[in-house]
Amino acid sequence: MNLFRLEHSEAAYRADFALYGAAVPLLAVFVLADGPRGQWPASLAYAALGLGAWTLIEYALHRFVLHGIEPFRGWHAEHHQRPAALICAPTPLSAALIFLLVFVPSWLLGGLWRASALTLGVLAGYLVYAITHHATHHWRARSAWLMQRKRWHALHHHAAGAVGCYGVTSGFWDRVFASTRRAPAP
Repeated sequence: MNLFRLEHSEAAYRADFALYGAAVPLLAVFVLADGPRGQWPASLAYAALGLGAWTLIEYALHRFVLHGIEPFRGWHAEHHQRPAALICAPTPLSAALIFLLVFVPSWLLGGLWRASALTLGVLAGYLVYAITHHATHHWRARSAWLMQRKRWHALHHHAAGAVGCYGVTSGFWDRVFASTRRAPAP
């Protein structure tokens, strides 16, 4: 698999859903079963911290890497031009980055069960992001939440210069950093 290929086969595109869809429950079982006795509330807190951290990671990657640094900016511009194309980060690349930038440092700083719980939260956030981003481009909205996320993401995609609305799963960091966009008047 070419890690720097822009567009992927359907199987390669769906690999994120399969890998992270399996990794999240398996890691949750590991954290709960292998963590220190009586520490499940702390494990839950670390997982929640990881999930919250993911929202900031998602925002920062989208705003500063995908809209700021070449060659990622050019690749992401292609996604903006062809939003239904199967363009995504290759699963081996996303897995390696999460392992190296989240799991390893937290393992070195806090031990195996804390690192596993924190990584569980980040992985769950990434999975929700991948599904949400796919849904905004390929599914009909059947819930108010998805309809709102589709509108938000459409503002990002169709805005002149695509400035703002960088959060896919949440608009929280866009509000914090004042990067929201207003919908044009009808």
